[in-house]
Amino acid sequence: MVSADVVEYRPAFGRVLAVVVAVLGLGGLVTGLVGDAGATWPYVAPVVLVVLWVWAAYWRPAVLVSPAGVELRNVTRTIELPWPTIQRVDTRYALTLHTAYGDYAAWAAPAPSRARVATAGKDDVANLPGSTYGPGGTVRPGDLASSASGQAAIIVRARWEELRDAGVLDDPRLERATPRVRWHAGTLAAIAVLIAASVLTVAL
Repeated sequence: MVSADVVEYRPAFGRVLAVVVAVLGLGGLVTGLVGDAGATWPYVAPVVLVVLWVWAAYWRPAVLVSPAGVELRNVTRTIELPWPTIQRVDTRYALTLHTAYGDYAAWAAPAPSRARVATAGKDDVANLPGSTYGPGGTVRPGDLASSASGQAAIIVRARWEELRDAGVLDDPRLERATPRVRWHAGTLAAIAVLIAASVLTVAL
């Protein structure tokens, strides 16, 4: 039986970083405006710009796995990849889905650093989805269960294997010539406005 659950993966580090930056930035602005509004006002736009960018780059990005496919919510756009289009899952630099449409990487799931790989233990390579393992049971560094790329890959591969074993992927057909892409127009417009406002207020 194939799961009907929708699973969202977002790394905890990114969310913590976004919260810390928002608290420090906005808290500093409030304190400054209360103490000396005239001196603080020119820095409102730059600080809000930084907070917005960190939110867009570290809070919002995610990998969503659903019965329909995998959705990669990146910084500037969200890409919808139906299961029949997904051919292979890679984690060399980040979780990357090789599809009939091309290759798409997940901003929310980068591969681990060399330092993290050096401290990996046996639990990092145990009980992973079968399609994770290479010749001789080898596992790539990006597939380590404690890494962002590895955690996201586990979710994607587990669901992909369920669909494969159920025969859903036996005769893959593309409903669209290109993937459905949603650009984050509101965020991009807000960033552009804040950049312009930052230049004007600091210059003045």
